[in-house]
Amino acid sequence: MKHLSFLHLTSRHPSAILLLVQLTGMLLYPFLEGTQAGLVAFNAFGVTVLTLTTRMVRRTPGLTWISGSLAMAIIVLLVLQTFFSMTELLPWSSGLEAIFYFYAAGSLIAYMMEDLRATTDELFAAGATFTLLAWGFTHLFMLIQILEPGTYAAAVNPQDMRTWTELNYLSFALLSSTGIGDVIPLTPHARAVASVEMFVGLLYLAGVVARLIGLTQLHHGDTPKS
Repeated sequence: MKHLSFLHLTSRHPSAILLLVQLTGMLLYPFLEGTQAGLVAFNAFGVTVLTLTTRMVRRTPGLTWISGSLAMAIIVLLVLQTFFSMTELLPWSSGLEAIFYFYAAGSLIAYMMEDLRATTDELFAAGATFTLLAWGFTHLFMLIQILEPGTYAAAVNPQDMRTWTELNYLSFALLSSTGIGDVIPLTPHARAVASVEMFVGLLYLAGVVARLIGLTQLHHGDTPKS
């Protein structure tokens, strides 16, 4: 019965499942970084997120074949890096993952904007889209760091390459406009991308999230009082 209930929830609110998996990954990633076994688990979890995101895109105006093709290419690159130690492929996988998450986020935004109703799944999609945008910029930051070492500094071990978790923390801080924190971009290119992310975050909150909240209040206002 519990299995059937989970399947029912997945079919009715796939955005909720995607959001839950994303948040779980963010909490687990700090434990997975730094070891070979952790790398395997990290990439395996990444494949899970790619699969769920591609399935979610099928419900949106986005083209499934685009997200599916990107996901397959990324999975191949992750497998090669994980089992054949082909670390030179990391810039390619990071770049493709950035494109994949930005495309998925755009598809979900189109899904939320296509009508004048704010469904429960669309409200979950608002959270999932925010996370997809943050993950997209995280992988973009990773790509910049690989191409130009020393791009980012931090309060702890400032000379080291920043981990995915550290850059993800920076990404969420920028996208939510809560501040940069102790991870900071140092080069003009990194600062330019950081500025773009802050602008995207403001547009998303003011345009998409505010619209959904307005539609929700409008729907409740139209509900007859007993």
